[in-house]
Amino acid sequence: MGSYLLDTHALIWWLSDPQQLSPSARKVIAEPAHMIMCSAASAWEMSIKQRLGRLEFPSNLEEVLEQNQIESLPISIAHTLGTGLLPMHHQDPFDRILIAQAKHEQLILITRDAQIESYDVQTLKA
Repeated sequence: MGSYLLDTHALIWWLSDPQQLSPSARKVIAEPAHMIMCSAASAWEMSIKQRLGRLEFPSNLEEVLEQNQIESLPISIAHTLGTGLLPMHHQDPFDRILIAQAKHEQLILITRDAQIESYDVQTLKA
């Protein structure tokens, strides 16, 4: 059993158009034996983009995540402190918290962001 963290775009694709994900990512996310997680940071990022009119997502996101067997990952103080220890390869605060969470929780980050590969974190191509 593996444990994975969805980057925000991977979550959006899984919920709206799974064919945008790589076959390996779709297989991992669909496998019930894997723990798939969504960071509170992704919901935060999505709500900001929705407010700006750049994204639509279900108003019952928590219920949709539960239906998809995706666990919620809160942001802890250890996660936020971890962002300060990361090299400055990436300036996006949402990506930096996802990287810190993946490192701290020993999760494989499902992403298509090539910049994330510059960090010492396991990834799977979204």
